[in-house]
Amino acid sequence: MSDVDAPVTVLWRPGCPFCAMLLRRLERSGLTFDRVDIWEDPEAAAWVRSVADGNETVPTVRIVGADPDEAVALVNPSVSDVLAQVARLAPDALPGSRRTAAPSGAWSSVLFARLERLRGRRDRARGPGAPR
Repeated sequence: MSDVDAPVTVLWRPGCPFCAMLLRRLERSGLTFDRVDIWEDPEAAAWVRSVADGNETVPTVRIVGADPDEAVALVNPSVSDVLAQVARLAPDALPGSRRTAAPSGAWSSVLFARLERLRGRRDRARGPGAPR
């Protein structure tokens, strides 16, 4: 895992439907990230085991901000979880943050507003008496 450059790294394995879904959704979001196949990289597999209670649970996402000691590991996260942590730790990595028309602070505000709307919809759908 030493050749990883982006602040966001998705650790995955072939044939994992959860990995395929997260990778596809992250690509659609426009987020720049690295991918590491844990079956091809034993060091990456060991790191996943270290953050996933000894299991090779994928997808696992590593997000590194300005301070590498504050890196975050997310095991089987949603896209909104990943984007929220990226906004907190490495806002320059967010899609559109390099645009000159919108400063990263404004972009973060828009992103959080969208995330809150999505969470609100999800919470309403799962409220008491909601069909499953």
